[in-house]
Amino acid sequence: MPSTYEFLRVEQTEAVAVITLDRPPLNVLTIAMNHELERALESLADDPHLKAVVLRAEGRAFCAGVDVADHTPERVNEMIRGFARLVTRLRSLAAPTIAVVHGAALGGGTELVMGCDITLAAASARFGQPEITLGVIPPIAAALFPRRIGYQRAARLVFTGETISAEEAARLGLVTEVAPDADLTNRLNVLLTQLTGLSAAALRLAKRALLLGAAGETAALDAINQLYLTDLMATADAREGIQSFIEKRPPIWRDQ
Repeated sequence: MPSTYEFLRVEQTEAVAVITLDRPPLNVLTIAMNHELERALESLADDPHLKAVVLRAEGRAFCAGVDVADHTPERVNEMIRGFARLVTRLRSLAAPTIAVVHGAALGGGTELVMGCDITLAAASARFGQPEITLGVIPPIAAALFPRRIGYQRAARLVFTGETISAEEAARLGLVTEVAPDADLTNRLNVLLTQLTGLSAAALRLAKRALLLGAAGETAALDAINQLYLTDLMATADAREGIQSFIEKRPPIWRDQ
């Protein structure tokens, strides 16, 4: 597979593809990076021999979220709809997907993890949806969290914006398995050995069956995106939250 990406590395054997986020140190997602990820997933979509796609990262963090600069009025529509399209494409990829998380997975980073079927996390990893502290909301988390971890647990994370440990994320159901940092790659290799010993056709059909069970989430995400772009972005506080972050000052909320 030719290497034509600025912010990613994509490597593939016959049965396994590895996509590495490579915008260190924090792999903050920009609109351009979203486009590259979409392109990488599209290149893998029709491979009948693929049995697993691994999403991992270079640098200090898996992904510290989406670029706040892309939430300004002239860019927010492209970012919100584009990121939702990316996560939807990741979730609907025919082959099983595995997120391998170290460091911070915050905001869009946690939502990117939610797009994967299985998540392996280093013990030092951290997860959270801090969008509310900027006066905005996390559309993908709002769509996926209630079914995945229950409404009240979802409300706690989305309302408070708090960061949680890998162990707590596993207890809530956001993470499949937690491994010591030094053992994370070994645990991935064990899982890949299991998957590559199976039928690619059976794995693809098993994933289709699971996605049918979660079908209501896609409709919810469409409605939440519309709420974000139409109602939320019309509030003074959303504009203030984004601007204060860019200007590196505390926000002054007007509660409207």
